[in-house]
Amino acid sequence: MLSMEDVKHHYFFSETDAALLKELLPIARDNCDRIMDEFYEYLMRIPETAAFLREEKSMLRLKRSHAEWFINLFSGRYDQGYLHGLQHIGQAHVRCGLNAHYVNAAMNVIRRCLIELLQATFPVIEQRRKYRIAVEKILDINLDIMSSSYQEEELRKVFLSRKLESALIKAAERFTYGLNLILVLALTGVSLSVVALFGWDLVHIFQGSFEKGILSALGSLLILWMMIELMDNEIKTLKGGKFNILIFIGVIIVALIREILISTLRHDALETQVFLAGTLLILGIVYYLVARSQPTT
Repeated sequence: MLSMEDVKHHYFFSETDAALLKELLPIARDNCDRIMDEFYEYLMRIPETAAFLREEKSMLRLKRSHAEWFINLFSGRYDQGYLHGLQHIGQAHVRCGLNAHYVNAAMNVIRRCLIELLQATFPVIEQRRKYRIAVEKILDINLDIMSSSYQEEELRKVFLSRKLESALIKAAERFTYGLNLILVLALTGVSLSVVALFGWDLVHIFQGSFEKGILSALGSLLILWMMIELMDNEIKTLKGGKFNILIFIGVIIVALIREILISTLRHDALETQVFLAGTLLILGIVYYLVARSQPTT
């Protein structure tokens, strides 16, 4: 965080400027009430700022605070304590929800009042110019420090938002990883079931149902092969790879082919076989379209 000395250095604010402002202190005191009246007349014309001045007690308290701030512009002391005081004012603006736009607009009113006061007090341009430069510098410094409170608040919100977003993403990633682990275990169980089904098909072959056993065993082997591909793809996903939807569609196609083979042996109704064949055709088209849409490696 910048110190008051850093801020003054960046604005070329010198001890000469501080001395010039202190010379204006008597004039500022004499005109403080008039300038505050004009300042509050301006604030009351804006609905957004007038909303903070509805209660008379609050308005009187704020008016005293603004008058004190105005007089301190010409105190001649602009140290670290002055910096903390301005930061406190800026933080108060942020806490009450006052838009930074109205802070800038209000500062412009004070600037205009002071320039008019200097013009009326110092008719000689050369004499007036040095005071005006000092006034412009201290007003810019005040506005800079007050506005920094808004910037810090925005940074704090962004930090909290990103921190929450990061935590949610991390939790979602862990949850997804856990689901993928469960899926791998489930695929392992299903694969073992397919192996058992293949063994049962072999039993049919040795029991004399040669044709049915061969076709069923072939279908089971196709499913087992696709299950291996699906498990391999899921393991790659766990390692950070992308899930290949073609593998999933392929498993469905193979399962449907097996069902068609068995349906033929069972001599199912023609409508059933046509339905299975039509479904297989649609899945084949889907597989082709998905394969075409994926980039080649």
